[in-house]
Amino acid sequence: MPRYCPHVPDPRALLLLPRPLEGFILADQARDLLRAEGVVAADPPRVPYGAVARLPGPLRDRLARGTARRLLRALRGDLRAVAIFHPVQWPLARALLQMRPQAELWYGRWDRYEMAYDASPAMRARLALLHEQAASHSALTFVVSAKLAELEREAGREAQLVGLAADSFPAPDPRGAVVAVSLGHLGWRTDWALLRAVAERMPELVLLLVGEWHEDECSDDADFARCRSAPNLVWLGRRSDEEAARLILCADVGILPFRVEPFNDAALPYRILKYARLGRRTISPELAGVRTWDRAVTTAADHDAFVAALRAQAGARLRPDPELRSWALEQTAEKVNAPLWKRLRALGLG
Repeated sequence: MPRYCPHVPDPRALLLLPRPLEGFILADQARDLLRAEGVVAADPPRVPYGAVARLPGPLRDRLARGTARRLLRALRGDLRAVAIFHPVQWPLARALLQMRPQAELWYGRWDRYEMAYDASPAMRARLALLHEQAASHSALTFVVSAKLAELEREAGREAQLVGLAADSFPAPDPRGAVVAVSLGHLGWRTDWALLRAVAERMPELVLLLVGEWHEDECSDDADFARCRSAPNLVWLGRRSDEEAARLILCADVGILPFRVEPFNDAALPYRILKYARLGRRTISPELAGVRTWDRAVTTAADHDAFVAALRAQAGARLRPDPELRSWALEQTAEKVNAPLWKRLRALGLG
């Protein structure tokens, strides 16, 4: 059970993790403590802590003592501290402390566990009791908020305010960030080599991919595979028009990532007009059809030019183009159908 014990021949402090480290909300702080000499961590036992907490007292204590014996056989050290992070861990911690009375208890509190939404009234009462027992026996109670510290003071106990850390959460530099959006089908027509090159050359890029992607059309494309794993390409799937419009509002610019080939060359993709209705330009490879709407489109001859065009739009989401928006809103069905209406009237059908 003590899975996280790198290079610790003589463990002195044990962190009882309520979840495996990868899914533990305080994982960054746990990893930091594991750098200390003599600190190890143990995964949850085979019978989950929550299940043990629901058992009748005698059965719960017997199960906790068995788990404690197995843990101590694996540790074989002069244990000086046992840290828990939830009151349901108190029965196991108490058993460990009874077997190693020289050790002290640390109790970490990041929430009001006894108020949990998914706990029944009976379970809330049990959690409140386990919390009182753990907090009363704790040599070091550490909490994440001033309110939790205040609650401990009101109970006549002291708690150390430690806050939270998010060391492992990515923090791309927001300065110079470019947010782009691609609206529509993601499959055969998409130039995955272009998107891969742009993603790799622009760490400051966030590309919102709004639309269905089609693995069956691209499964053998290595560039598609790289795009699927690129952290700055955010795959949002199909969204309603109302949602898509709001996502475009989050972006500096729209893109048209089509391959340069005959099927695409004559097309005039709807997304250009949709971006423009929200005051956003479109960046496109050099396709003949898109020149129909030169007012709204910037074309790029190669990957470097595409990157340069994207970077030129950084921050444009804060200054949408009102003239472009006005032009786009004027492209109504009635206006673009004017030649057809003219012919209808000539036929006496207007």
